[in-house]
Amino acid sequence: MENNSICFNSPVGYISAEANNTHVLSIRFANGPQINRESTVLLNLVQEQFSAYFNGTLTAFDLPLEFTGTDFQRKVWQHLLTIAFGQTCSYLDLALALGDAKAIRAVAAANAKNKHLIVIPCHRIISKSGKMQGYAGGIARKEQLLRHEKGLLQASLFSSGA
Repeated sequence: MENNSICFNSPVGYISAEANNTHVLSIRFANGPQINRESTVLLNLVQEQFSAYFNGTLTAFDLPLEFTGTDFQRKVWQHLLTIAFGQTCSYLDLALALGDAKAIRAVAAANAKNKHLIVIPCHRIISKSGKMQGYAGGIARKEQLLRHEKGLLQASLFSSGA
């Protein structure tokens, strides 16, 4: 089964997505435009959902993701999916939620292995002090994504009473 990939521009830079016939294998930041292989229905869906996310009409992705990693990594990634749009959580909070406060470094390492950036929202994990720490796409992108989400949440709070 051959994998296909697309690369598209977004407000936070180029995003590359790879998929097979049934699952999205990875979503990563790209250094610039890349040559797209043949697009598929699934890759078109990825691009549509990212467009809706950045336009402010999508707060949770619904994509069939392939999770390849250890049991612990998959547990961390599943928990990341429970962090609400526009909210943040510390590495310690995540380790505690998984049942072991001493697992902070393992949580951070699993976060770093996330192959589905933005969709599995590892950008929502910050240090206990509230400081931005570690993100595969860089701290500036992490801050931009959080500002985007928090801005949409605030806008929806003010528009819901109108």
